[in-house]
Amino acid sequence: MFGQRHIIVVDLGFGDAGKGATVDWLCARLGDVAAVVRFNGGAQAAHNVVAEGRHHTFAQFGAGTLAGVPTLLSRHMLVEPIALAAEAQRLAALGVASPLALLTIDERALLTTPIHIAANRAREDARGSSRHGSCGRGIGETAAYALDHDAPRVGDCLRPAVLRRKLDALAAHYAPLIDGSGHTVEPIDALVAMYGEFARSVRLTGGGELGRLAARGRLIFEGAQGVLLDEWRGFHPHTTWSTVEPRNARALLAEIGAPGYVLGAGHYQGAFRSGHLDPILLRYAIEVCGGVDGLAVNHLDTGTGRAATAYDTAAGRIDRLVPGAWQDLDHQRRLTELLATARPVLRDIPADPIAWLESELGAPVVLAAHGPDRADRVRVGARAAAR
Repeated sequence: MFGQRHIIVVDLGFGDAGKGATVDWLCARLGDVAAVVRFNGGAQAAHNVVAEGRHHTFAQFGAGTLAGVPTLLSRHMLVEPIALAAEAQRLAALGVASPLALLTIDERALLTTPIHIAANRAREDARGSSRHGSCGRGIGETAAYALDHDAPRVGDCLRPAVLRRKLDALAAHYAPLIDGSGHTVEPIDALVAMYGEFARSVRLTGGGELGRLAARGRLIFEGAQGVLLDEWRGFHPHTTWSTVEPRNARALLAEIGAPGYVLGAGHYQGAFRSGHLDPILLRYAIEVCGGVDGLAVNHLDTGTGRAATAYDTAAGRIDRLVPGAWQDLDHQRRLTELLATARPVLRDIPADPIAWLESELGAPVVLAAHGPDRADRVRVGARAAAR
C-alpha cells in the first residue's frame, strides 16, 4: 500500500479529521517506523488517540508515542517547553516510560514563551466583541515576532546570555500590550533558568537528524490543523499562522533525497463538527496539496448521510473552487466572501461511500475508521490489498 516510502499525513479539512489517530495506527501497524516528524504548528494542536484502553490528546509529542515511536520536532515547529513538560507528565501517567527520552528537537525551532502567550491573550481581550477566537497559546505572536526580530529559538536555551538578551528584547517589545492587561509573565531570570533545565532534559539536534532517522526506518510526518486553515491557502481571515499543506514536509524529505507518500485525512463526521460531507472543499484541499497519494477516511460511524455536489452563490452555481497562487491572500479573501453566502446543493451519499469518494476525489481510499479507537481503523479491503 505505501511501499517503502515515508508518509506525510495531512488534514484536508478545517482540522479534527483524525490525523493523530491515523498516525497512531500507522506507527502501531506498519512495524518499520523510526520516528514521527512534526512539521508545523505548536502547542495548540489537539490530536486525539484512543488505543488499548488509553486516551491522550497530543499537542507537541508525535501521535505515535503510545506505540513507542520517537518524535522529532522539526525546525518548522513552534516549541512551548512548559506545555511540553506538562504533556510529558500526562504521558508518563498513562504508562509511557520516560516520555522526554523519546523526544528530539531541532535547535532551530522557534521558542514560544509566556511572553508570547500573555501578548496573544491581551491582544485577543482587547478585541472585545470582535475576538478572533484565538486558542490563546501564543502561536500567532511567536510566528509574527520572528518575521522582523531576532526571535528566541530552542537552541538558545543552552546559551543563557543569548537567551536573556532575546527575552529582554521580546519583553520590551510586548510591554505596551501586556502591561495593565491582567496577564502576568515570569521574571526573565526565572525563564532563563527554567529553559536551561528544559534543554538539558531533552535531546537537541541540528540539521542532520532527519537523515539519521531515515536510515533506521520509515518516517511519518504529522501535520497539525487543516489545509483549509493554511496561512496562505486557507479561507482568510479564518486561518492559522502555520503552513498546513505538506510544503514543509516535502522540503524536509527533499533535503535527504527521499520520496514521500501523501496521505490525506478527511472526515465524514457528525457530532463534533456537524454537517454534510463536502467533496468540493476536499478537492480544493487536494489541489492545494499538489495532489495526494491516498486517503484516510475517518468518522464513518457518524455523519448526516448527505454530501454537497455544488454551491449556489451570488456568482451562480459552482462545483469547483480554484486555488490562487501561493501567498495570494486577495484571492483567498474573495473565496471566503463567495462562500459566506453560498448554499450547498445536497444529495444522498451512495451505499458504497468509499468507492464514491474515490471517484469524486480521484485518489484511493487506503484507510477507513468506524470509531475513535485504534482497533476501529482498518485497511480498505481488496482495493488496498491490490495496490
